[in-house]
Amino acid sequence: EMIKDSVTIMRGCFGGCTFCSITAHQGRTIQSRSEDSVLGELNRIARDPEFKGVISDIGGPTANMYQMRCTKPEVEKICKRLSCVHPVVCKFLGTDHGPLVKLMKKSREVPGVSKVFVASGIRMDLARLSPEYMTELTTHHVSGRMKVAPEHVDPRVLELMKKPRHNTFEDFAAKFDEASKKAGKKQYIVPYFISSHPGSDLKAMIELAVFLKKHGYKPDQVQDFIPGPHDLATAMYYTGRNPETGLAMPVAKGMRDRRLQRALLQFFKPENYFEVREALLKAGRGDLIGSGCDALIGTNPPKEALLARRERSEKDFHEHTHMKDKPKAPKTGYRPQRSQWGRREGKR
Repeated sequence: EMIKDSVTIMRGCFGGCTFCSITAHQGRTIQSRSEDSVLGELNRIARDPEFKGVISDIGGPTANMYQMRCTKPEVEKICKRLSCVHPVVCKFLGTDHGPLVKLMKKSREVPGVSKVFVASGIRMDLARLSPEYMTELTTHHVSGRMKVAPEHVDPRVLELMKKPRHNTFEDFAAKFDEASKKAGKKQYIVPYFISSHPGSDLKAMIELAVFLKKHGYKPDQVQDFIPGPHDLATAMYYTGRNPETGLAMPVAKGMRDRRLQRALLQFFKPENYFEVREALLKAGRGDLIGSGCDALIGTNPPKEALLARRERSEKDFHEHTHMKDKPKAPKTGYRPQRSQWGRREGKR
């Protein structure tokens, strides 16, 4: 139901992000559907009596990698780069957005289709290379919010993630706002960030929190890193070292450390006050506590923070006493989970 009105136009990804396994199970080479195939599916969707006229998404793992690949097949055959866009976009990578722009224009002309949105995330370092794509995207294909994934602001963490430097995000955001204004629309960017990624410590997360405060971002959703199969970041998590260099790095494994990093991403929420305060003091950044415009939190906890802490304490106390007083069933005997087990054993 969620994706019945969306159309996948390609699969695979050459981004090579260390925390993502798309490359492992879909491949690094982009496999694009033909224009006729995509338009054929759009026509079938449009003929559905229950269709409301809105295509919720036209994209894939990355919405703007359609028909992009290496322009040198002899180089592609032997290339061992983990990413075609990190640390910089490869000079052999074809980054032409022309076929995608053409497809987007034709998708809006399908009878019965009134709107075609791009809900998949886009690659910022590629999108900003094409003014034509930015114009087409912001004028016709944004539902009000555009998802992008800068993931972090700390250069060291971004290097471990194989994500572009943070100025790429700022440059893209400026061009997105400019194109939206030209289109006469008020649209917003929704940036995704990750907490507790290998290499990220409290200092790096505080830097990210300061950035969010400065630019007025208040993320509703937080990605808390979880090690997954086939990811380089998983190797970093378990070994505490960069597999490519062998150098040690900080890794947040304990639940308390992970909770502090997560809270910093949502420092503005009253219920996170005490965790944010603990993180700031632990990192020696007490200057960010106070009433100044640069402060992340106030000197005194808000009422909501006190209520949230009380509720957590009561819940933890209840769970502790409940488990402590609960009688334990014997490990042996006739149907030991049955309440009358003692009768068969002669104990009642």
